[in-house]
Amino acid sequence: MKTALGTALATLLSAGAVSVTAPVVSADEPLRYVALGDSFAAAPLVPPVDPADPMCLRSLSGYPHMAAKTLGASLTDVSCSAATVDHLSTPQHPGTAPQYDALTPDTDIVSITIGGNDTSLFSEALRCVNLLPQPHGTSCAEENTADGTDKVKARIDAWAPAFTSVLHEIARRAPHAEVFAVGYGNYLRDDGCYPDQPFWKQDANYVQSAVNHLSAVLKQAAEERGAAFVDTYTLSTGHDICAAPADRYIEGIVPTRAAAPLHPNAAGARAIGDALAAAVRATSAE
Repeated sequence: MKTALGTALATLLSAGAVSVTAPVVSADEPLRYVALGDSFAAAPLVPPVDPADPMCLRSLSGYPHMAAKTLGASLTDVSCSAATVDHLSTPQHPGTAPQYDALTPDTDIVSITIGGNDTSLFSEALRCVNLLPQPHGTSCAEENTADGTDKVKARIDAWAPAFTSVLHEIARRAPHAEVFAVGYGNYLRDDGCYPDQPFWKQDANYVQSAVNHLSAVLKQAAEERGAAFVDTYTLSTGHDICAAPADRYIEGIVPTRAAAPLHPNAAGARAIGDALAAAVRATSAE
């Protein structure tokens, strides 16, 4: 097992999506993995809570921990609920260090999910909730596209250069690391499932299209910077908030399992962690 890990590690570090030269690492050393990001990575309210920083509502069962367990990696998870790009370089809470501080030249793997808070995407999704059927209430899809411009997608496009800068800074601080941008998943199936989840048909499609657009921005920036993109949409298809409670990877407006609304539950975090671990292994095999 140690021999196999050593071989995979040597290949991984020499392949380096954002690497310049590979560090010298003992075959017996675990991969040094740093997880950055927002609540999609932190998995708030999924037990058990990480006691290292209770303000971040970070779970020890979030996808970084699932991936690290599969890979046998040494994990430093600094993801934090409600994080924005600014919190990568500045403290988010008193006593919480900037997330970038976890990166070192010895870091082997970095994962990051960010952008949902910078673009107000998830607060926008909550604005799309309609408890009453049409014609009561208002459609967020209609409101956000009333002047012919999609306001949410425009915000995402305006934010995109900030993520490119994030990838540049990660590469500067951890020049030998493989970097994995983890996308946001499948929240709502086509046309939604009103009234089980309180999004009108057009608004369900609008919310998911905005999530998809943000993931596409993350993917494009990652590929342009030589990083890898981990697709979580495909793996969560059929496990969205409209699925039966036992089948959900993303919890609905009223969670049926321990997790924050519109966030991965333990099953979802496990599936995403498996996908990330598979991406790390695939990169190491190249």
